[in-house]
Amino acid sequence: MPPQRVFALPRQQSLLLPAVINPFVQDTELTKTAVIKCLLMGIFLVPFRVIFMSLVLIMTWPVAFVITFNQPLKGAVEPMTGWRRFMCKRLMAALGRAYYFSMGFRVVVKGKQVSSIEAPILAVAPHSTFFDGIACIVSGLPSTVSRVENLATPIFGRFIRCLQPVLVSRKDPDSRKNTILAIESRAKSEGQWPQVLIFPEGTCTNRSCLITFKQGAFIPGVPVQPVLIRYPNKLDTVTWTWQGFSSKMLLLLTLCQLYTTVEVEFLPPHLPTQDEKKSPALFASRVRDAMAKVLGVPVTDHTYEDCRLMISAGELTLPMEAGLVEFTKISRKLNLKWDSVKKELEGFASMASTCRGGRITIEEFARILKLPVNPALEELFALFDRNEDGTIDFREYVIGVTILCRPANTEDVLQMAFRLFDTDEDGKITLDEFNALLRSALGVSDLNMAKLFREIDADSSGFVTFNEFQAYASNHPQYAKLFTTYLELQRYQAIQEAMPGDLELAGQCSSMLTTEDSSSDKKDD
Repeated sequence: MPPQRVFALPRQQSLLLPAVINPFVQDTELTKTAVIKCLLMGIFLVPFRVIFMSLVLIMTWPVAFVITFNQPLKGAVEPMTGWRRFMCKRLMAALGRAYYFSMGFRVVVKGKQVSSIEAPILAVAPHSTFFDGIACIVSGLPSTVSRVENLATPIFGRFIRCLQPVLVSRKDPDSRKNTILAIESRAKSEGQWPQVLIFPEGTCTNRSCLITFKQGAFIPGVPVQPVLIRYPNKLDTVTWTWQGFSSKMLLLLTLCQLYTTVEVEFLPPHLPTQDEKKSPALFASRVRDAMAKVLGVPVTDHTYEDCRLMISAGELTLPMEAGLVEFTKISRKLNLKWDSVKKELEGFASMASTCRGGRITIEEFARILKLPVNPALEELFALFDRNEDGTIDFREYVIGVTILCRPANTEDVLQMAFRLFDTDEDGKITLDEFNALLRSALGVSDLNMAKLFREIDADSSGFVTFNEFQAYASNHPQYAKLFTTYLELQRYQAIQEAMPGDLELAGQCSSMLTTEDSSSDKKDD
């Protein structure tokens, strides 16, 4: 009786596909009634509001020029004091409110903003639109984090200078470190600097959830006051994300509304515990949880990297949602890097290019691997197919390749697998040796692996060296599990001989012995 196959790696429930909607898509659909209403109202409202906005800007620019006159942008920048700070906090803030009023915004403020001594940092979320600047106006124009390039923007660059922002430069390799140091210095100035306002999500979402908070606002370990932004309007004309209306269209639609309501709510400051001071990630997570609870929305582990993957998926003609893998959650578990996941996406795209909807069935998986559909391949496919729907999507592929293949693709394991193929121990694998072992491992007696063998035999010498074997396994990690399947069979047989008849115990021992499939370093959350 042939030995039964035992797979040592159990399905990990913590990595099953979550039911999370796409936070980076704006799916507002304009009905015919809404379009007609916008056209009729826009005819009267848009010209009036454009004139009103222009008048406010004409009044604001001289005030901003006076406030920032002879003020350094970089170097030994000192906090504004005296009349400059008064004009900035009172006059500029009032003009800012007038500007939003001219666009039709009705601002509702809830809660109480505390002083910079009580909470040096304001963490604002969810960040969903360029209109979110209203939070800065309502807060009395605190300092912000801004790109250096924004200072060169006509008219608005002068307004940004009034905020004395913490500047970020893409060209400076030390910019991230310097930004964190600047935030920390201002946060610990004991009220000399105004509060620092930060959007910790780092990118715009559709407000359906709160994505991962970046740690910059939480590294100083000082009290943080959470600030919520809501747009409780029947028609959403403000959400500006990676998929949806353009900024010009959103501005036009907003100007066509009779009014647009925005709520800014100040929550009580969050005083960090000792554990949170030591761990900015924990601090950020708890502040996010508190904000999500008040908003009544879920949290997800999506980040800016998911946006980049989503855009890359679209460029590769995959559904853009294919790139949403909750990068932070998976990268923490599997120690993934952006470049490696991007590479996996490209590999998945090449496989899925002929598949409908960017999903791979077992038949397509078998064709890609140039193997027949058989029980061994079905078991391998089942380990990739983590939600058991009979197909593999990109998220499952990333998890499967990382957990199932790469741990088995170490040089020691491949050396052992190569020696098993090389039955005559001459340092070469012939086609007959290759066929014989895979037939045994896969349980298929008439298997012909000539095509796969020729691909591994890079120099067409008629035999495979270890370097060729290793190179192919490294470049095609899907095969790593198949290449090492025989090792698992050998261990299983050894256990069966030592403890015959005890299948359950044998499976447990196999799990302990099979190091390349060990789940000891893949614990649940």
